[in-house]
This record gives sequence, C-alpha cells and structure tokens, in this order.
Amino acid sequence: MSDRERLAGYVEVWWRAVDDLTTLLEELTADDWAAPTDLPGWDVHAVAAHTAHLEGVLAGQPEETVDVGEPEHVRGVMGLYTEQGVVARRDRTPDELINEIREAATSRHTALLADPPTDGAAKPDRIFGGIGWDWQTLLRNRPLDVWMHEQDVRRAVGRPGGLDSPAAGHTVDYLSESLGYVLAKRAGATPGTSVRLDVDGHAPVAYVVGEDGRGRRLDDLPPEPTVTITTGPEWFALLAGGRRTPPDDAVRIDGDVELGRRLVELFAVTP
Repeated sequence: MSDRERLAGYVEVWWRAVDDLTTLLEELTADDWAAPTDLPGWDVHAVAAHTAHLEGVLAGQPEETVDVGEPEHVRGVMGLYTEQGVVARRDRTPDELINEIREAATSRHTALLADPPTDGAAKPDRIFGGIGWDWQTLLRNRPLDVWMHEQDVRRAVGRPGGLDSPAAGHTVDYLSESLGYVLAKRAGATPGTSVRLDVDGHAPVAYVVGEDGRGRRLDDLPPEPTVTITTGPEWFALLAGGRRTPPDDAVRIDGDVELGRRLVELFAVTP
C-alpha cells in the first residue's frame, strides 16, 4: 500500500469518527452536557470543546491564548495547551460546539481530499501545540482521539455503543502496538518473555522481548506464550487510555498471572 492510500484511509476513518461523535452529541439532553467524564476535571461540554479546539486549529483557525489558572487536573505543557481550548469555549452552547466541530472538520476534510498528503514522513503545514508529528502520526492519531472522546461521552451519559465502528477497530489495533513497549520497558520483562493479546473481534497479536531488551511483534503466535491477556474492545481501550481500572471479570489472564496483572496496571499509553 502506498503512503497516499494509507493516509487516505486514516482520513476516511477520522471523518466517520467525527460524524459518530457529533451525531451522539446532538442526541444529548442539557443535563448530559454537565455530566462528568473519566477525564479529571472535564465534563461532556469540556470534551466537546477540546475536540472543537483541535479540529479548529487543524482547519486553519488561529491559536487561542487564554489564562487557565492552575487547575489541579492539568498536567504538563500539553495539558495546559489543551485546557486553553476548553476554557476559551466555556460559555459556548452545545449547538455552537457541535457546529464548530462539524464546520472545522468539513473544511479540513475538503482540503485533504483536494490536496491529499502523499508522504507519511513529511510534516504538515498546520498542527496543534507545535508538536513535531509527521503526516503519518497526525492522521493516524486523529481517529483514535475522536473515538476515545466519543467513548468518554458515552460512558458519562450511559449510552454505550460505537464499539464496532471503523474508528473503534482502528483504535484497538493502533493501541495494541504499544504492548511490546509495555512488556519490555514498563514491566521490565526479561528476554524471551512473550505475551499474547486477544481482544474480542480482533486478530490476536503477540510480542516477545528480544536479547536487546526491546519488545518486538511476532509474525506467528507462540504456542505457549508466557502470558495471555483476553478482554473486550471497550475495556482494552479503557486500559490503554488510562480511563478506568477494569473489574476482575473484564480481563482474563492465563499463564504468568503476576506478569499479566502488571501489564494491565501499566497499559495506560495515551496522554
């Protein structure tokens, strides 16, 4: 697959994820917008404002600089940056936020179709927060971010769903790639240690720690991995997204149970 085809695929998944999120937001009641999410300090309104902020910047809108104070839930420079988008939109109505997301995404989608990126390693002209992502990283991350926030909203308002969408599949597969790093670096597993991950509805993947101390994906599933972790897409995304600790029956661990539990505890890989 060429870079152009792969990047175009990410754009299509992101575009559908934006539609899924905004359609959900349109269905909410006034009380729903004030519901707290799993993200510290953010309610549903804040999640929508954050999405509007990033999509607006990517669509070419000017960066905003507002005083966010010193909220307890903000961590790091990127946290301060994203909080600016939330604070700047605190007084906007739900309809205004939904329209802002849709208008910004439509503008950007139109531009990406008219002049599609062809080199994944090239740098976009416009990106939020001054981060140094290339086209591959930016376009691959946007469906993940939008879908994760759709799920944040769904949990906050008690409307489960969206687990079989293109963005859901994209996110689970993408986050699964972090397993080798978590096994080798965070858990400190020794060379030869292997882990198999089975997420319902997705092809199983396996990683092993090499002699160089790095985790690498295995082309073939090992017949007897050191540990096997089995869970559903929702709980896997919650683990990798650092949202919630799953109940005991949400994740099954076979083999080295102690290592499996450590991997589950350490598998928060999104900021």
